[in-house]
Amino acid sequence: MSPDVVRGALEGVLDPEIRRPITDLDMVRDIRVEETPAGAAVTVLVALTTAGCPLRDTITRDVDAAVSKLEGVAAVTVEMTVMTDEERTALRTKLRGGVAEPVIPFSQPGNLTRVIAVASGKGGVGKSSVTANLAAAMAADGLKVGVLDADVYGFSIPRMLGVEHPPTKVDEMILPPVAKDVKVISIGMFAQPGRPVIWRGPMLHRALQQFLADVFWGDLDVLLLDLPPGTGDIAISVAQLLPNAELLVVTTPQVAAAEVAERAGSMALQTNQTVVGVIENMSWLEQPDGSRLEVFGSGGGQRVADRLSEILGTPVPLLGQVPLDVPMREGSDSGVPVVLTEDAGTAAPVLRDVARSLSHRARGLAGRKLAISPVG
Repeated sequence: MSPDVVRGALEGVLDPEIRRPITDLDMVRDIRVEETPAGAAVTVLVALTTAGCPLRDTITRDVDAAVSKLEGVAAVTVEMTVMTDEERTALRTKLRGGVAEPVIPFSQPGNLTRVIAVASGKGGVGKSSVTANLAAAMAADGLKVGVLDADVYGFSIPRMLGVEHPPTKVDEMILPPVAKDVKVISIGMFAQPGRPVIWRGPMLHRALQQFLADVFWGDLDVLLLDLPPGTGDIAISVAQLLPNAELLVVTTPQVAAAEVAERAGSMALQTNQTVVGVIENMSWLEQPDGSRLEVFGSGGGQRVADRLSEILGTPVPLLGQVPLDVPMREGSDSGVPVVLTEDAGTAAPVLRDVARSLSHRARGLAGRKLAISPVG
């Protein structure tokens, strides 16, 4: 058996964080094959990005499984080493598409990632729960999804998506952990437990810029940003750094919440952004007899959608009404979004439908190059 045959089998082994074959990433440094009476004894030397790679056991297991499937292999040994400084530099450049310095990929011409910023006028309307469930639902449908937890003061996305590993740093590049097939980054992964983040505007802007440029997001179909409530520094920075981002407004049926949500959505008029729709959360509590208890009133979501349509001069639909649901709360606490659970209450079907309606909307081609040329 030749090392090339083994390398071919390793082309199906993906790095768990980067989601690309370890052969493409030049992580397979050496392959040795020794023929024995029992069959081929294969040794694979894998160069990890960092010595403390949290997923080295996963890589070991996947390499062993891929090589063991080859006919004639009797034994597999996986050895680990660490990339040199030169190898890490080459990897960063390769991941950035040949560009050595970090740039925000989502603001570049030709980038096809759809960026959706999930906003609310006030806190406590379930914006983060909605974001986590939309991301998980999209990923379950086969999309490549990332979530940036931009709520620096009230970060909660890592818990809601069940993130188990910290990010990995390759020099100045950050590899985001993957949970529920979603790439996730949050300031909560860097803050000390129980310690508040006390930052002003310039530091907030810089943190968001780093999360967009220094994190290796890869080729995403959708990037969701969980914004802090209101129209403060982060919302303004998103409009500056991601001019093509669309806003998704979350409110409750309550009149007071709806009025504040209108102001958050109408910010799009000043930032030249598009409001993709409105989600009404906590719409009602379904009773055992099938009736609905409207705990926070009714009509707030439709009111916000109608008012924003009037203010912005373009249709802003009410995408869905999400009921109050105990399984949704339990899923957020346990790190298993309710959309991934079968027969789990009344909220999951609505959230799945909203995720699919957002996924199926066409992405604009403004500012993007088309593969056509004039014929003389």
